[in-house]
Amino acid sequence: MVRDREFYMTMLRIALPIALQSFLSFLVVIADDIMVSSTSHGLFAQAAVAQVNSITALFTATMTGLIAGSSVLIAQYWGRKDMERIKRIFAVVMWICIIVSLAVVALMKLFPETIVGIVINRNDIQITDLALEYLAIICFSYVPFAISTALVGMLRTIEVVKITMYAALHTLVVNIGLNYILIFGKLGFPALGVRGAAIATLLARISEMILVGLYAFYIQKEIELKPRDFLVIDRTMLKDYSFYGLPVGITDAQWALIGMLKAAIIGQLGGVFMAANSIANSMANLGTLFTFGLAGGAAVVVGKAVGRGDYQTAREYSKTIQIMFFGVGLVMAGLVFLLRVPFVSLYGSSSNPEVYGLSVQLIAILAVTMIGTTYHASCFVGINRGAGDSRFVAMVDMICGWFVVLPLTLLAAFVWNLPLPMVFLATRIDQCFKWIIAFFRLRGNKWIKNVTRESSVS
Repeated sequence: MVRDREFYMTMLRIALPIALQSFLSFLVVIADDIMVSSTSHGLFAQAAVAQVNSITALFTATMTGLIAGSSVLIAQYWGRKDMERIKRIFAVVMWICIIVSLAVVALMKLFPETIVGIVINRNDIQITDLALEYLAIICFSYVPFAISTALVGMLRTIEVVKITMYAALHTLVVNIGLNYILIFGKLGFPALGVRGAAIATLLARISEMILVGLYAFYIQKEIELKPRDFLVIDRTMLKDYSFYGLPVGITDAQWALIGMLKAAIIGQLGGVFMAANSIANSMANLGTLFTFGLAGGAAVVVGKAVGRGDYQTAREYSKTIQIMFFGVGLVMAGLVFLLRVPFVSLYGSSSNPEVYGLSVQLIAILAVTMIGTTYHASCFVGINRGAGDSRFVAMVDMICGWFVVLPLTLLAAFVWNLPLPMVFLATRIDQCFKWIIAFFRLRGNKWIKNVTRESSVS
């Protein structure tokens, strides 16, 4: 175990704000689900919103992946204190995120029925109609989300972390307040149901973007940022980002695409499974929020060590981080299992015994697989990415997703006709073995790749 106090302080300084942000974002989602499920459409409205959010998750993961890809470069340049190159990377990533978000919004507006039809059986007319209402508005929140998330994510890599908490808390308060007013029709406003939830999210994202922009350009002092810094694209940094960072974005995007396809399979198996899967996924987000916060911290400390050429320290950090995450995985898996019944009860699903019983079963399966999820997340999302090994992570995720998870899920659902809990297990089967791949990858030295310029790997 590493004895350097600064290592643990850096990990926690980055991880805790990320974890708190994830928790506050989780509360927003839970509040949305609970409020929407309390409308006259009940769990059908919740299922509609959840299935549309599986599409939104594809976009969100693409954005976070593109931004996480920049951390591969930024963390290592941060280790060298090369602020000029860091600003150039900021500009490259910001423009990529804006262009992608605008393209996605255009697709959502041009082909809404086709897109919703991917994740919801067209015979479920009531759920489909609610989903179309929600999608028509929520898609406009993608652009402000892309801008604010890009700024927050890149600043976090150079250890500017306070804005992470400020933005998340702001969004929580604004979104829940507007949800209450617009979903149920308070303060003289009409009750808009799922449309109200979408409008609330859009307004919250716009206000979040304004807050983050003001903080980034006028308050934080770690790096001097001006709007004009984002007007010029450095082709050298674009090339480096395309080679080292873009694989991370592609990895997260393709994994989110697989997630959407899994949601599409679930969407063909009825409203009960859609609602139960939505509740289980919410619990999964709660169970892993601290995991990915720590992974973000791991990426920074390992990346800084590699960037300054201190590979022995990077190896020591890796060993300690793996031990830490194994312990975190055991604790979180136990908590998820113990809290599954009271958590499901929050949704009012006890009025629907089928949804209630299935949700409890799915979360029990989730708890077992979470140990593997926590360990390989520390490696792939933290250690490997921070050390510049993003292309290997991309390859593993691609093979596991397209050649293991999706085929098994399709077979379980439509060929073998397995019980619904077994179909859910098939959607998470990779979490049972990816930790083995991560463990053996970190036994050697191939995962250490210095990606900064004017330096070489020893």
